[in-house]
Amino acid sequence: MPADGGPGHWLEKHMKHTIQCDIVSAQEEIYSGEASMIFATGTVGELGISPRHAPLITQLKPGPVRVQQPDGEEAFFFVGGGILEVMPHVVTVLADTAVRADDLDQAAAQRAKEEAERALQDRTGEVEVAEAQARLAEAAAQLRALEQLRKQVKRR
Repeated sequence: MPADGGPGHWLEKHMKHTIQCDIVSAQEEIYSGEASMIFATGTVGELGISPRHAPLITQLKPGPVRVQQPDGEEAFFFVGGGILEVMPHVVTVLADTAVRADDLDQAAAQRAKEEAERALQDRTGEVEVAEAQARLAEAAAQLRALEQLRKQVKRR
């Protein structure tokens, strides 16, 4: 950086240290705000998206999405799969289903998991098996997300 505060100094001083993050489901917008970092689980592994990240489009697996906000707070969400798109100034999560982690119901997720397991045991057709496996995967992912959230909260 130039010692005289030339063009390099101006650029560094004015670079944006956050990125817009929008999380939407088919039903509604779940979150919209500035983020310093976004974490999600893609089909090929864990993703960490920071400001000025290269453009990217990837599929998401059912699981948690964590948004680090500029003030240091974190917002936790659960997505039931979908697409994550990174553009120069915005990250968009287009989720099949999305809920704030605070709104996840552990008992309901456990019941859904058990019902899906029973449906797999009583399987009759290929379509029913695929649907039960998808429900089981989503319920298990919700339970894992709740466990991760508990661990995050305990660390604070």
